[in-house]
Amino acid sequence: MRRRSFLAVAGWLVTAAVATLIGVAAIRWVGESIAGTPGGVLSQEEVERALAAPAPTTAGGASTSPTGSAPHGERRVFATDGGTAVAECGPDGVWLVSWVPAQGYRVSDVDRGPDDDVEVAFTGPAGKFELKVRCVGREPVAVEDDD
Repeated sequence: MRRRSFLAVAGWLVTAAVATLIGVAAIRWVGESIAGTPGGVLSQEEVERALAAPAPTTAGGASTSPTGSAPHGERRVFATDGGTAVAECGPDGVWLVSWVPAQGYRVSDVDRGPDDDVEVAFTGPAGKFELKVRCVGREPVAVEDDD
């Protein structure tokens, strides 16, 4: 009887281990196919380089800016504790190319532009972080919010 109990426990443990391994493999496979990033997770430096890369162009070579006007000035990445934004200066003023909240934060307000100045606000557990950008010459610069 004792040997039978031992075999039953051993069989249960082997079955549980195999089922766990199959479950972990299935979750990993499904997770990568649904939300995985090709090539793995990006570092902060890789994200900043990707955000600072030139905007894609259409087949005719025209810019994908909100106004469709060209040429553009310099593009810069701005980071706060609440998130990151990319701004660019153009003939119609400054505009936000993109913005991404940090983990645990959300975008609570955004004025994309183009305009004399643009703003994005990130709200999260440590409070609200606002970023305001203007063009100085053809270069976007962060400025204090004068509201």
